[in-house]
This record gives sequence, structure tokens and C-alpha cells, in this order.
Amino acid sequence: MTQKTALHRSRMMIVASMAIFGTLGPFVRNIPIPSAALALCRAVMAVALLGLYFLITKQKIDFRAIGKELPLLLISGMVIGINWILLFEAYQYTTVSVATLSYYFAPVLVTIACPLLFHEKMGPKQWICFAMSTLGIVLITGIGDLSGNNRHLTGILLGLSAAVLYATAVILNKVIKGVAGIQRTFLQFLAAIVVLLPYVLCTGGLQLELLNGSGWGSLLVVGILHTGLAYCLYFSAIKDISGQEAAILSYVDPLVAVAVSFFVLAERMTVTQLVGGALVLGFTLWNEIAPRK
Repeated sequence: MTQKTALHRSRMMIVASMAIFGTLGPFVRNIPIPSAALALCRAVMAVALLGLYFLITKQKIDFRAIGKELPLLLISGMVIGINWILLFEAYQYTTVSVATLSYYFAPVLVTIACPLLFHEKMGPKQWICFAMSTLGIVLITGIGDLSGNNRHLTGILLGLSAAVLYATAVILNKVIKGVAGIQRTFLQFLAAIVVLLPYVLCTGGLQLELLNGSGWGSLLVVGILHTGLAYCLYFSAIKDISGQEAAILSYVDPLVAVAVSFFVLAERMTVTQLVGGALVLGFTLWNEIAPRK
């Protein structure tokens, strides 16, 4: 396989994984168990599938290299688990498109946090992107309609809270140096299980008896397709392309989510919300694109 063919294949794998992530919302809505229980099931199935992936590819985890990174891995796993819970709850309170667009405020939060935490410089472009993306979130909330639709506002706040935790996970991953790629994700999912299991057991258990045939099917799709397969595709390909290109290709996720919301779930967005979504995605994307040197 030539280098050009390998690069094209990696790009297609990233696009495929993002497209899969974009279809998550409808399946989550079809699973009638609590969000924490769903997050735990997702983490367990992901660990099982990634473990199988390691066996097939004969990869080994160097536990000696983890060392002092273990506390950060545990914290990041906890953050990822709670992030899933909040995102799953957001899908229940507002439309899939609005929840996803609110969640996609995370890259902007990372841009703001990095200068404070890592002393990275923030220029005029970053401030413009932050201001316009924030305006986009304000437009998505539909300020004029909030008084009559508390569920919609709750969904947006849950989506933004999930974005804060996702941004936290990204920042933690910038600090973790000893473990890389799919092995890091595997260990973080293990940590998520450790954190989520006691909480789920203390709050009513998995409640799998609530699932019918359709619910079981959706749960398996979320665990196998949206977690195991999608993450394997993503981390198998991410090493071959630049960070900027990966960031740009990740916008397939919200675009697919909006399309699914509109065409599959027949959910509608107002013109104001569409403008807000365009601002969030457009200026976040611009922020990811580095100027030519």
C-alpha cells in the first residue's frame, strides 16, 4: 500500500468514525434505562471490544510506563463517564441537533482554558472565535422561547455541562504523556467503570428489565458500533494524519447529527438556531485551521 493510499484510507476511517458518532442520539433515546446505567454499559462493552482488538492485533499495554499517570487516568475516566451521562440526558430534554451543537462548544472552552493552564498565547483570532461561538450558543438557546420551554433550556445546559467535562478530558489528556492512543482510551474506559459501577449500584442498579427487544438492540448498537468500532477506527487512523486535519474531519459528527435530527427524527430548528449552529461550527472550525506559513 502506497503512502498516499494509506493516508486516504486513514481519512476515510476518521470520517466513518465521526459519522457513526453523529448517529448516536436516536439510539440513546430508544434505551429506557437511566443515563448512568447506559454510560456504564457503554464503558463495559467498549472495554470488552477494545480488549478483543488488542488480542487480534497482538498489542500489549505497558503498565510499567503508566506509573504516576494512574491518578490522572482515573480522573479522566471519571470525567468521561460523567460526560456521557450529561450528554445522554441532554438528548432526552431537547432535540438531538441542539444537544450536539451545545456539546460542540467544547473546543472553544479548550481554547480559552489552554492559555490559563499551559501559558499558550491567545491572539485576536481566538478571541473572535470565542465571542462568535458564544453568540452562536446564545442564538441556539432561543432566548425568546425559554420562558415557555424549560425542558429545552435544561437540555442545552446539560449539553454545555457535557462540553465542559469533554474539554476537561481533552486538557487532562494533554497532561498525560506516558500512555498514548487507543491504549489510553482503554484504560480510561476501565477507570470510568470503576467510578460508575458504585454509583449505579447505589442508585437503583442497571435496570435492564426495562429493556424490550428494541431497547436491547439499541444498547448493543451503542456499545458495539458507537463505542467499540468507532473508537477502534478513530485511534487506528489518527496516528497517520495531522492533528489539524483530524480536527477538521471531526466536524462530520455534528453535521451528521443535525441531518439525523432533521431527516430521521423530524425535529425542526428555527432560523435563529440554524444561524447559531452555523456560528458555533464555523468559528470553531476556523479556530482549528492554522494559517499557512
